Amino acid sequence: MVWFRQDLRLQDNLALQAAIVRGGPVVPLYILDEAGEARWPMGGASRWWLHHALGALDAALRECGSQLVIARGNSGEVLREMVRKTGAGAVYWNRRYEPAAIARDSGLKAELTAAGCDARSFNSALLNEPHTIANKAGGPFQVFTPYWRHCLTLPVTAPVKFSEKTLMGPGAWPRSLAVAELELLPRVKWDAGFGAVWQPGEAGAAQRLKQFAARAMDAYDEARNLPDRDGTSQLSPWLHFGELSPRQVWAAVAARSKDTGVFPPSNGARVFLSEIGWREFAHHLLFHFPHTPEQPLREDFKKFPWAEDADGAKLRAWQRGQTGYPIVDAGMRQLWQTGWMHNRVRMVVASFLVKHLRLPWTHGAAWFWDTLVDADLASNTLGWQWSAGCGADAAPYFRVFAPVLQGVKFDGHGDYVRRWVPELARMPAAQIHAPWEAPLHVLAAAGVRLGPTGNYPRPIVDHATARAAALAAFKQLRGGDVVGED
Repeated sequence: MVWFRQDLRLQDNLALQAAIVRGGPVVPLYILDEAGEARWPMGGASRWWLHHALGALDAALRECGSQLVIARGNSGEVLREMVRKTGAGAVYWNRRYEPAAIARDSGLKAELTAAGCDARSFNSALLNEPHTIANKAGGPFQVFTPYWRHCLTLPVTAPVKFSEKTLMGPGAWPRSLAVAELELLPRVKWDAGFGAVWQPGEAGAAQRLKQFAARAMDAYDEARNLPDRDGTSQLSPWLHFGELSPRQVWAAVAARSKDTGVFPPSNGARVFLSEIGWREFAHHLLFHFPHTPEQPLREDFKKFPWAEDADGAKLRAWQRGQTGYPIVDAGMRQLWQTGWMHNRVRMVVASFLVKHLRLPWTHGAAWFWDTLVDADLASNTLGWQWSAGCGADAAPYFRVFAPVLQGVKFDGHGDYVRRWVPELARMPAAQIHAPWEAPLHVLAAAGVRLGPTGNYPRPIVDHATARAAALAAFKQLRGGDVVGED
């Protein structure tokens, strides 16, 4: 029995390969165990992705004469029952690194082994597992650069090729739920725009990786900061659900190196691989500091003086893309409509929440968890603690991204804003990132009416005032003078 979780692929799947090598029938199994995720069951956008990913995996298995058995409930209870029904002598799975998953899997492995079952787990999710990497003092790294420098000295295993034309199944298949019975799709169709953007499944992952490697990887170091361009890989949801492995990504970069004889083949490729490194670093931190999804890594930030938002109006304005800052609003609307947001804009909107609005980073992490198709506990935690200045290798709290300057610098023509904030589509580039500063005749010509009775809000906070308040709060936490930077 192969227990699929966040490894919904056939290629480079070590648990599946081990089952094939062992010989005999193979039962592929997926269990939706929401209670087993403790405080972090999947959000709505992730559930949408999972629905389609399970369908794609089942289709791929059926092409090999097999199928995916789908169940719902407590993982341990389901596994015990499936072992009993099928007579399976072995249960294999690929390891996960979230705190709840580690605790559950360790107990299950011991229980199955004691019952005479060959229970084994494998690493198919990371280049280097967290427990295998340590700094010179023998502890975990907390700064990315030395962590990644160390990782680059280690060999990367080549992906395992799945080439089976037929995957032997049992004489009688156990009953399986249909994917639809898991009720993963929303009842209110807020996901209408997802299908035009994403193709969940292993085939979609392979296509996107090939496209990115050929068209955008070499320019990634510069293009990744420009949200109006297709300059990022957008591989994060496929990586999270395991429809693509980091070893496959590494191999794709290595394949490009054949043309140049140099690895990585370009500076863009080098920077891109470092982003894979950030994903690895996120899992390293979560493994060693399992409290960080709810608590700051830096203890002193537990006393940070967050602002009051008694009626939740500021948080709702941020969530709905109604802050009055176009680059922030564009990012939040892109997130809602597609389940994804450009990485540069993620930093801008996160900085705005925790520094301009001075609302707790956990509010942002919870919203992203529910609305991102690539919601990953390790990466989400690292990203938000980085933005809030309370995590490992974090951006200092006194670095306050100025949303207007960020918009001008990275969306100079305003095309990103025009796409996601159509109220401003006719604004000239010179005024689109600060429409409240535009002359009345420019606003009128663009059809923009600012304010509560208009079609676009004025800024809910003044940048200079909010920045000063953020620095004062940081000074209160730290004591002494604080010099800020935009």
